[in-house]
Amino acid sequence: MTRICLKVLIGILVASAGMIPDRPLKAELEVTPIEQGRKIYRQQCAACHGLNGEGKQEWKRPNKQGELPAPPHNHTGHTWRHSNTMLFNMIQDGWRDPFNKTGRLTMPAFRNVLSPGEIRAVIEYLKSLWTSEQIEFQELENVK
Repeated sequence: MTRICLKVLIGILVASAGMIPDRPLKAELEVTPIEQGRKIYRQQCAACHGLNGEGKQEWKRPNKQGELPAPPHNHTGHTWRHSNTMLFNMIQDGWRDPFNKTGRLTMPAFRNVLSPGEIRAVIEYLKSLWTSEQIEFQELENVK
């Protein structure tokens, strides 16, 4: 009986060896909100706001149509002055700069393009472009 048990045990171990992965499951396969946001930003936002959030040149000056070009979202811009709720609403619903001379949206709405979770991930990515002082300021805006 002992030999049979030993053979069964060896058989179970050999059979189950194929089910054990060669390496541990990688935690890095889980994408962080910042990484997800970076990917979405590059696909949806970089064409206007720059690959690294640098915005358009002369973003403080109206263009020929009387519209302000896309501002930077990195530390050189003013995005960090807005609460998460305001940023979420601007991305979801679009936004029109009140100083623009045209009636069209300055920032197009992404309601039908991005899910709420994707919008939040983009906001988390934008925060990674700011200084620690700007992040601190923005966190205070969130509690107002």
